[in-house]
Amino acid sequence: MKPARIVVLIIALAAGGIAALLAGRSDREPAPPPVAQLDTVEVLVAANDIGLGTSVSAPQLRWQTWPEAAASPQFIRKNERPGAIEQLAGSITRQAFAAGEPIREARLIKAQGSGYMAAILPQGMRAIATDVNPETGVGGFILPNDHVDVILTRKEKDGGVDVTNSDIILSNLRVLAIDQTVEEKNGQRVVVGKTATIEVTPSQAEMLTRARQMGSLTLVLRSIVDFDTKDTITDDKPDNRRGINMVRFGITTLTSSK
Repeated sequence: MKPARIVVLIIALAAGGIAALLAGRSDREPAPPPVAQLDTVEVLVAANDIGLGTSVSAPQLRWQTWPEAAASPQFIRKNERPGAIEQLAGSITRQAFAAGEPIREARLIKAQGSGYMAAILPQGMRAIATDVNPETGVGGFILPNDHVDVILTRKEKDGGVDVTNSDIILSNLRVLAIDQTVEEKNGQRVVVGKTATIEVTPSQAEMLTRARQMGSLTLVLRSIVDFDTKDTITDDKPDNRRGINMVRFGITTLTSSK
């Protein structure tokens, strides 16, 4: 064999060996980087969607692993309260929970045999129902947890002439329910009901009860940005003969008619 052919053969064999070596190295995947180990804790979550005003049962609650660094102090932890599921069973939800959402005890309340409405009322407050219709209830657009003003309208005689007077007698009252509806269901945004249940103080309950006998009541829907705003009403037409005494800050007292 000629020397030139021998040199070519050696070069070809060397190139093939190098190619095979490189191909073998490329098939090897790089070792994965080490995974950081997160500290975790088991927290109590909703096993399924739980609606507002629902009596929670044990199957609706479960423990779920949660990153400890992301676990709020309000979350219920299994290492601190292993019997929490049994303890919270029978509670009523003050707000809805989505499936997988951590349970916060502040959003639950023990009814102790009472109904939902009595359970959610703050201490010292009362619930009173008033009749509404599409004309006196903003066309059905008032929903639970909205805030409203109450207007009293009545007809009177003034110098032998029939006149109609209207006054805001109460302002910024929270609507608890429309008929028996305490939450929106199935995406329904409008609840056309016949009765609105409103959260009031005992003295405000007396005002509404008396006002119903004096004329018709209309609910005026407030903007959500005004929920925490106190109204300032100027007493520009005091008239005890009409049985109404308007005072500042949107609070009205009923006085004896003269």
